[in-house]
Amino acid sequence: MTGSSMLLLGAFLLVLLASVKPLGVFVAQAMETSSVYIRWAAPFERRLFRLLGIDAEREMNWKDYALALLLFNTVAVLWAYLLQRLQGFLPLNPQELGAVSADSALNTAISFITAACWQAYAGEATMSYLTQMLGLGVLNFIAPATGLCVAFALFRGFARHETRLIGNFWVDMLRSCLYILLPLYLILAVFLVSQGAIQNFLPYQPVQALQNSAEASSLLLPMGPAASLDASKVLGDNGGGFFNVNAAHPFENPTAFANFAGMLAMFLLPAALCYSFGRIVGDTRQGWVMFGAMTVMFVGSAIVALCFEQAGNPLLTPLGIDQNPGALQAGGNMEGKESRFGIAGSVLWAVITTASGTGGTNAMHDSFTPVGGLVPLWLMQIGEVVFGGVGVGLIGMIVFAMLAVFLAGLMIGRTPEYLGKKIESFEMKMVSISILVTPLLVLLGTAIAVSLDVGKAGMLNAGAHGFSEILYGFSSTANNNGSAFAGLSANTPFYNSLFATALWFGRFAALIPYLAIAGSLAQKHRLEAGEGTLPTHGLLFGAWLVGTVLIVGALTYFPALALGPFAEHFALSPQTTTWSHP
Repeated sequence: MTGSSMLLLGAFLLVLLASVKPLGVFVAQAMETSSVYIRWAAPFERRLFRLLGIDAEREMNWKDYALALLLFNTVAVLWAYLLQRLQGFLPLNPQELGAVSADSALNTAISFITAACWQAYAGEATMSYLTQMLGLGVLNFIAPATGLCVAFALFRGFARHETRLIGNFWVDMLRSCLYILLPLYLILAVFLVSQGAIQNFLPYQPVQALQNSAEASSLLLPMGPAASLDASKVLGDNGGGFFNVNAAHPFENPTAFANFAGMLAMFLLPAALCYSFGRIVGDTRQGWVMFGAMTVMFVGSAIVALCFEQAGNPLLTPLGIDQNPGALQAGGNMEGKESRFGIAGSVLWAVITTASGTGGTNAMHDSFTPVGGLVPLWLMQIGEVVFGGVGVGLIGMIVFAMLAVFLAGLMIGRTPEYLGKKIESFEMKMVSISILVTPLLVLLGTAIAVSLDVGKAGMLNAGAHGFSEILYGFSSTANNNGSAFAGLSANTPFYNSLFATALWFGRFAALIPYLAIAGSLAQKHRLEAGEGTLPTHGLLFGAWLVGTVLIVGALTYFPALALGPFAEHFALSPQTTTWSHP
């Protein structure tokens, strides 16, 4: 690992740490009814809810909350689907792009409402400006706001006692979108424009090519409102790029400074929510334990990926071939990396985008070394709890914390407690469902795809790497990430349908158990900590929590990983390769 990589990683962690408390306080206050922020906005809220016919004073139990969440998200999917299908007849379509195919439109609508933003299409050649803004852009608000709603419902489940009420979904949705996401999106969008990202409604512009040819004379430079969608892409942990190459496009990610800001934006809200969690439950130490456990796993993952990518291709390194010619530091696997950001800026982005659940890419993961590609794959498979998506990442870590205290309780023969609430059979059933649903979708979907000719037809590489491409695709969709190895031809009815299923159930089959846990915990009375209570605010529990996540992830996915990245790594090892020189 080079000095520049360590400097970049260290600077990133310092800025992230400095933002956790102030942003965490802001988010908590924006969602609390008693905060000064809400009292200032109360007249506007009352008028809006009166206009919509919503009783904002009536809180919901977990079933009503879940029903409202599912209804709203379903309507949003239909809205985005119809915009794609009808965009040929709608305005703000200077390139006169036609309707998106039915299977692709449904897959895209579902992928954006689940915050995965899995894109099996080229944005600049498929989506009109109106579709990008009113369709995909709107979902970039709703998806992270849904995660925030569920997170605060769970926080209230721990903070409240002897009640069935966990909040009002419509109030939480409004405050998430209007008070938290909108101002942050605006700030980042303006910054990106200042760096060179485009934000306009111009038709595509002809360019003068350096080489005269028939093809060069017809070259067009894509235009559009890219900066606003890009801001929501990274801050909301959505990941859907305005252009096909996502954050590798200079109109989306124009400078190294913008690249750093994008990486930071992906972790800002997930990290800040750790402090919000501690504030709501009345013990900020609980939030810092979550933040510490996430940071340890993130740093370890980043170091592994950076070391293997900077070591270079194991088939070329022994030959003394410079794999990074013209760079300040020779060596390293530059294949598929963004040359403007180098190995460090590209690999760190890959680790952050898969740890955070964002899925936006600035490099080709398909070209990473086997272990370098294993890291982002594994970060998704453990449930994207290393900060994860907005709201849902922290919820996933809280669920693992409940599992950790349950396992500790089994060891000492006590009923487990977490934050003053007994963790009993119902909670553990919901925990089990939320943890097991994504591995079921990933492994079953991968098995189906590699067993059928229609699935194998999309593989652009044979052997272990081709298997990794399919495994990565289902890991990305079922865990609502959206990134891809980019070596799989996935824009087919088979993969669009299968991935849409994984996207939908990977999202909502986990969110509903989270709400059920919140409702169950809210009904319990609060227990005072006793001599046998496991402290959950110290270093020991943080280590136990990290161990629980690692063990569950290893046991669940190791056989599949052995067939893909591990097999490819050992196949490329010089010790197992016969060299022939001319």
